[in-house]
Amino acid sequence: MSDAQQRIDDLVKKNDILLFMKGNASFPMCGFSGRAVQILKACGVDPKQLTTVNVLEDDGIRQGIKEYSNWPTIPQLYVRGEFIGGSDIMMEMYQSGELQQVLGTPAQS
Repeated sequence: MSDAQQRIDDLVKKNDILLFMKGNASFPMCGFSGRAVQILKACGVDPKQLTTVNVLEDDGIRQGIKEYSNWPTIPQLYVRGEFIGGSDIMMEMYQSGELQQVLGTPAQS
């Protein structure tokens, strides 16, 4: 496992809700990352519970996360060590109520 892969693995295992994204929760740097943050907020995720990793700050992580998850795009959401998906998957799961169940947050009305 490369150094970047090891750092990714440690992050995934140590953080309950982890979003690899472009930018951060306060300042997303692409529309898909912004949408992912908005979906998590709509699910009632407390910003203090959300850990974000700005892939633009570390090219090893930017490339490594795609290999780690075998998923070609960013953002990528992990919940309690499990890969959930990117913003499209998050939106589908949010609309069906499944994402709220995975996150353990109450459904918003």
